[in-house]
Amino acid sequence: MLRIAVPNKGSLSGPAADMLHEAGYQQRRESKELRIVDPVNEVEFFYLRPRDIAIYVSSGRLDIGITGRDLLIDSAASAEEILPLGFARSTFRFASKPGAASSVEDLKGKTVATSYEGIVAGHLADNGIDASVVHLDGAVETAIELGVAEVIADVVETGTSLRNAGLEVFGEPIMKSEAVVIRRKGAEVDEPKVQQFLRRLQGVLVARTYVMMDYDCRVEQLEKAVALTPGLESPTVSPLHNEGWVAVRAMVPAKEAQRIMDDLYDIGARAILTTAIHACRL
Repeated sequence: MLRIAVPNKGSLSGPAADMLHEAGYQQRRESKELRIVDPVNEVEFFYLRPRDIAIYVSSGRLDIGITGRDLLIDSAASAEEILPLGFARSTFRFASKPGAASSVEDLKGKTVATSYEGIVAGHLADNGIDASVVHLDGAVETAIELGVAEVIADVVETGTSLRNAGLEVFGEPIMKSEAVVIRRKGAEVDEPKVQQFLRRLQGVLVARTYVMMDYDCRVEQLEKAVALTPGLESPTVSPLHNEGWVAVRAMVPAKEAQRIMDDLYDIGARAILTTAIHACRL
């Protein structure tokens, strides 16, 4: 069986389980379950702390893992990203009291508090900055107030908690993170079971990104209509019973669907419909 590590809690857990369910895999019914077997798909899932997943995968004990890119890099484990999943996006930034620093160059000789020591130390080294890094678990916003550090480095989403602590971000982002599928470095990625797993997840990503659009249009307007809905390879065009009319079907980006419907209507297309895509293979 393919052995897969899945986050057991936190912001990665729910979306990862939802994606796996959409991909046709059985998921646990109770949060206390640490391991389940999906015999139909020949997969065994292990629910682990997100920070530990890269370590388990790099050891070769587990074949595949879902974790955050930030956690993968911070772990320094011998594992690599093989598929971004598009959820749990975040930006990793430096923050300090207003006016204390404006760029990474201003961190020379300072102390930086963070829960991601590996990422921060690596970023400072890449920029040739000699600074101290203090590792703290959990929220680090109070580190400056308590005199533990002059600067913090943390995941920033809205920035509300930083502002509430009287801090502001500065400089360029350290990194951008999201949920990713990881594999041990040097492992055989072309293994059929691994490829099937990746195809299923890619199918979910496409299904979430696109909708199917159907509409009728006059033959003389077909080229303009197809230019608006080129599809992935080419749209499907079928003649209608009424002479001079055709039915067109194509996949279009979901976020652009309403605009495309307006444009199609303006050139004379009618009976314009969109439907959700639940699964696909490209």
